Amino acid sequence: MLTPERQRMILRILKEKGAATVRELAEATRSSEATVRRDLHQLEEAGKLIRFHGGAETLGIKAEDRPVGERLTEMREEKAAIGRRAAAMVQKGDCIYLDAGTTTLQMIDHLPQDIVVVTNGLPVAERCLERDLKTYLIGGVVKPATKALVGRGALDALSQYRFDKCFIGINGIHLLHGLTTPDPEEAHIKRLAMELSEDIYVLADETKFGKISFALVHPLERLTIITNASKNVERLREFQNLTNIEVVTA
Repeated sequence: MLTPERQRMILRILKEKGAATVRELAEATRSSEATVRRDLHQLEEAGKLIRFHGGAETLGIKAEDRPVGERLTEMREEKAAIGRRAAAMVQKGDCIYLDAGTTTLQMIDHLPQDIVVVTNGLPVAERCLERDLKTYLIGGVVKPATKALVGRGALDALSQYRFDKCFIGINGIHLLHGLTTPDPEEAHIKRLAMELSEDIYVLADETKFGKISFALVHPLERLTIITNASKNVERLREFQNLTNIEVVTA
């Protein structure tokens, strides 16, 4: 079987099943596992699938956010560790931007007292006020799913500030497509906050790598991604060739 035909067959199997192991794909295509691994590597580089240890899954572009309540219970220990490391980057006197999100929320209990926080997240603002942090909440329209403020009012308000550091949550991190998120309006807010910051930190657990969402936020440059230790070391190494990555353990 020629390579293009075999790769089309692999993609068809993944579309039907959602995911498959290298062994399953090798048997289906009557190829060696080494050949299938090469195919998967090429197809991932082309942005057509996501590899994981021992197999691959179909690449679905997400255009909808999941509610905050659902995401709070996922990867809790990993998000907590990422939040602690991110908070350690903040120094007294800093003016920072905290993006709406469940991982940025994990930072707040570990932040120093004498800082200024600007955010577009209602839960983030509430928690900052509980800690008596000087907090600015930008205006705009509230999204029910993420409890984030977005829209023209949010962009206009955000543009009035400048930041030492920003901390951004993200839905997808891809070698070719960079940082993405489901909602274009949230993408605008994230992008502007990054443009207004001296240092950019992206907080993302290992499940975000290799994923693509609908709206582009930023390329993989001039930023630091803080993540947890991934089981897929090979994939993480590929990203480390393109951007700065800080790895924490839960």
